[in-house]
Amino acid sequence: MIKYQLKCGNCSHQFEGWFADSAGYDKQAAAKVIDCPGCASSDISKAIMAPNIARRRGEDDSSMTAAQSGAKVRAAMREIRREAIANSDNVGEAFPEEARKIHYGEVEERSIHGEATVSETKDLVEEGIEILPLPSESDA
Repeated sequence: MIKYQLKCGNCSHQFEGWFADSAGYDKQAAAKVIDCPGCASSDISKAIMAPNIARRRGEDDSSMTAAQSGAKVRAAMREIRREAIANSDNVGEAFPEEARKIHYGEVEERSIHGEATVSETKDLVEEGIEILPLPSESDA
């Protein structure tokens, strides 16, 4: 996972965004699916930021290699994915429709996972439906 400081070109609001990797940000930015929480504009760019490297208390710079750190992140992503899938219903390609039914109270509320296109995802977010992308198996 990578965190970017983002800036709205419309209202200059700055906010953070988390992405699977830099290519994930590039893909979402090109598809205009990243919206400003302040004004809902999709005119978003990366803001200048300093890197943030998390360390355990008392851990020095040399104690963990980049490969070890990456392995820990991938392990955490696999665990998040495993837990989310184990505790939700797979609705496959019907995800957008099922998410709407749950949001609008047409069916009982429950946790679901499935597939949605970038366009479908953007539509769900614009409707105020809270969704969270899971890391793909290859990313985790």
